Amino acid sequence: MIDNTQFENKTAVYFTLGCKLNFAETSTIGKMLNEHGVRPVRKGEKADICVVNTCSVTELADKKCRQVIRKLIKEHPGAYVVVTGCYAQLKGQEIAEIPEVDIVLGSNQKMDILAHLGDLRKKQKGEVVSSSKNDLKKFVHSCSSDDRTRHFLKVQDGCDYYCTYCTIPNARGNSRNGTIEELVAQAKKVAAEGGKEIVLTGVNIGDFGRTTGETFFELIQALDNVEGIDRFRISSIEPNLLTDEIIRFVAGSKRFAPHFHIPLQSGSDDVLKLMRRRYDTALFAHKVQLIKEIIPDAFIGIDVIVGSRGETEEYFEDAYRFIESLDFAQLHVFTYSERANTQALKIEHVVTPQEKQQRSKRLLDLSDERQHQFYQKYQGEIRKVLFEHSSSGKMMVGFTENYIKVQVPYQEELINTTQSVSLQEFNGDKTLLNGSLQ
Repeated sequence: MIDNTQFENKTAVYFTLGCKLNFAETSTIGKMLNEHGVRPVRKGEKADICVVNTCSVTELADKKCRQVIRKLIKEHPGAYVVVTGCYAQLKGQEIAEIPEVDIVLGSNQKMDILAHLGDLRKKQKGEVVSSSKNDLKKFVHSCSSDDRTRHFLKVQDGCDYYCTYCTIPNARGNSRNGTIEELVAQAKKVAAEGGKEIVLTGVNIGDFGRTTGETFFELIQALDNVEGIDRFRISSIEPNLLTDEIIRFVAGSKRFAPHFHIPLQSGSDDVLKLMRRRYDTALFAHKVQLIKEIIPDAFIGIDVIVGSRGETEEYFEDAYRFIESLDFAQLHVFTYSERANTQALKIEHVVTPQEKQQRSKRLLDLSDERQHQFYQKYQGEIRKVLFEHSSSGKMMVGFTENYIKVQVPYQEELINTTQSVSLQEFNGDKTLLNGSLQ
């Protein structure tokens, strides 16, 4: 039993790094603290509690986490500092050495934060509370609701894939998930609270059902019948788990958006083997081709890692040519970062930082070109846009079903509504389209 009196009139600041799954979990932590009397800090206030939910996908992510922790400590002197997330699970002692950090919670302890806050007295030295990867077996539900429009619903956690470059299985444990019944109930709750769009998140969402004997296809079929939600989006899904059945279902569904985010990681079959990915370029090309055949308007985003161990210049050129041949709308380009305790460290060929930078730029330039072409194709059309918020006070933004970002002059009554909009010219920096309400 938690003593609520110790938290009355306390304030907290939250900072999330990394994936949408982290954002969903931070939102759940915030709700838990709020239910026990802790309110979010207001602008200009000093927080009593700082919660940092970390990422550890690259060395740069680790560095950014440390910078954020130190920044919050400086901005909120004397606050009780809690650090959790993947970086906390993998390198808890490293974080505990940062002065003023009070407690470091591993992935298993993240949702038990209340039990670890104690009386909020500052510690002489950071305490690490964590458990082994093998103990990460419980699925904890999370759904972010910080934005009035878009919600991130956690449907799955953990991963059993053990790609050679990745530490996520060590940070989050084995694949596990909630039940379809539980997740549909959460979606209905979002609808009842006025939410219009839900993004399905997880570490490896296509692997949904491993712990419940259900399937991801059955999950999306059930969610498609949730009244009140305008749109569902499927976040990153492995190409080998994106079945043709799922693609065809999205094509004819009532609520699933024509938007796919698929990790390729490399367009070289040789590098895919070194990475121990579970598909080849032929399968990936088939998925993209099928999507564009039956859902021509679909937005396809692709994850690519550049400069991984073993990626020779020849392999990169193979990868570039393959990626260039695909009909996609955007690339998410990640520079390979060496992680401790990964099998990739045994691969001999190492790409220099300069080569990584050059390869990354070529792919980012290709991405900009393709996204511009994709947006340009829909100029002059009328599309449904779900408006989210004000981006600058004068303009507000929203997205079409197929993920084209649109801005119109700010009108508060448009927030969280779907409107017919004529897509017009690009804005000044060509990152979105101007729109005209119809």
